[in-house]
Amino acid sequence: MQIINDLKEISNRLENAVVTIGNFDGIHIGHQALFNQVIEKAETIDGTSVVITFEPHPIRVITSNKHFPLITLHEQKVELIGATGVETLICIPFTREFAATPARTFVKEILCDLIGMKAIVVGQDYSFGRKREGNISLLKEMSVTHGFEVIISGWIELEGGRISSTEIRNLVREGRVAEAGKLLGRHYQVRGTVMHGRDRGGKLLGFPTANLILHDELCPKIGVYAVTVEHDKTRYKGVANIGYSPTFQEGRFGVEAHILDFNKEIYDQPIRLNFVHRLRDEKKFSGPESLAVQIRQDIEKARELLSSE
Repeated sequence: MQIINDLKEISNRLENAVVTIGNFDGIHIGHQALFNQVIEKAETIDGTSVVITFEPHPIRVITSNKHFPLITLHEQKVELIGATGVETLICIPFTREFAATPARTFVKEILCDLIGMKAIVVGQDYSFGRKREGNISLLKEMSVTHGFEVIISGWIELEGGRISSTEIRNLVREGRVAEAGKLLGRHYQVRGTVMHGRDRGGKLLGFPTANLILHDELCPKIGVYAVTVEHDKTRYKGVANIGYSPTFQEGRFGVEAHILDFNKEIYDQPIRLNFVHRLRDEKKFSGPESLAVQIRQDIEKARELLSSE
């Protein structure tokens, strides 16, 4: 997949560009269906399938909410879009100046004149441009004079409800990761570098853990989860705890994972946690011994739930 990180990098129009535009946080199965429509249309006109997105997320710029929680950080979003088969990804740097671009200017000067758009695939409620003044009606009006086709994509629904990033965000916050996974078409994932923790998982409890610091990504609800852990292109099974370790009364938030059947030293190395099932709430135990008993039970339950992973 060709990745363009600034509109200034485009020197020539793309060949019969078929475009879709959005934030695409999560790259859920609704987004994936949209990308498939783009790819299929591009194939019919011997064109180029193009996804246009923004970095950082516009909410972080427009509302000054610098830590608006994301379902997929930019790195993962790029990976997931590439996996769909899209040919070109354009990541427009989103600034307050760009946000002030009039909708008509965006269509004519950027989509048509610069990128060479011949078709655009959008959802039924699509809006864009300064103060979201652009909509499907405007696209259809401009399509006549600028020679592009407007394709309206229908909603993708699952179990009677519309799939949306907002719904997925709510499910993850509630710890309902199995349900979120159905909408994403994969397990919800966080990723990071393993840091030195409090060094009690292995020595005190007998269950060494990999500790992560989350930054801007959405954090699942506090509790214990059955997870898969990706490290060095290999996937392992595991149990992860999100919370404050109340048994030890330290009050420090953390994300730590015990990787099953694993004994490698991985400090300062990247791993990815895929949340499959929520096992239980975090709770305070009488001491390390009773906590260790519970962890053994969590591991057995995780092995059972992850048997097909």
